[in-house]
Amino acid sequence: MLTKRIIPCLDVKDGRVVKGVNFVNLRDAGDPVELAALYDKEGADELVFLDISASVEGRATMVEVVRQTAGEITIPFTVGGGISSVEDMKRLLRAGADKIGINTAAVKNPQLISDGARKFGSQCIVVAIDAKYNPEMGEWEVYTHGGRTPSGIKALEWAKEVERLGAGEILLTSMDADGTKDGFDIPLTRAVSESVSIPVIASGGAGKVEDFYQVFTEGKADAGLAATIFHYKEITIDEVKRDLRAKGVEVR
Repeated sequence: MLTKRIIPCLDVKDGRVVKGVNFVNLRDAGDPVELAALYDKEGADELVFLDISASVEGRATMVEVVRQTAGEITIPFTVGGGISSVEDMKRLLRAGADKIGINTAAVKNPQLISDGARKFGSQCIVVAIDAKYNPEMGEWEVYTHGGRTPSGIKALEWAKEVERLGAGEILLTSMDADGTKDGFDIPLTRAVSESVSIPVIASGGAGKVEDFYQVFTEGKADAGLAATIFHYKEITIDEVKRDLRAKGVEVR
């Protein structure tokens, strides 16, 4: 089993870290630069930094916050939200990001994935997929604009397509599980993980230490992402890693 990664996510709106339930009712959970430095010390393997207001309000991601945050940490760091061109990617990578996360812009213009991969390498391109179960489709559907807009695209087909186009990683959020703390969406995560050979980061629903073990074993994820439970110190990264080690899962 490859080494599994634990990744805190900093959802940022107007320069502050926020996290709500199912993408609504946001509440303030602190300063991104301070939190990033704290997570680095606490043993996070990577960080994801998401400007959740960006796609919706059509704003560019705050490069300054990225620069400050990147200056504080040594672990790899993905930045997403409102990135819609190779130029946007370049600006953020220059500001100190290690990888770029794209979602809405990739759905609208899949060519952006291959353009980014060609210019910066697949290892820099993370495609975020927000998926929600659609009973009429009998499958999961891709949503865009911070989980607000159904796209009509099937999530499993889209996952295979982004891999073909050159994405190096998929950040998969279950909108059904997000913010519930009832555990990751195992059926969705397993279905996507089995459809592609690039790493899948599972997101949405983490509530207790054991949830990570389940998503790595049953869900076949390569990494587990969470925000709320880490921000509010409900569980620590160290507790998660100790639990995984005790159960024979490789962690850093």
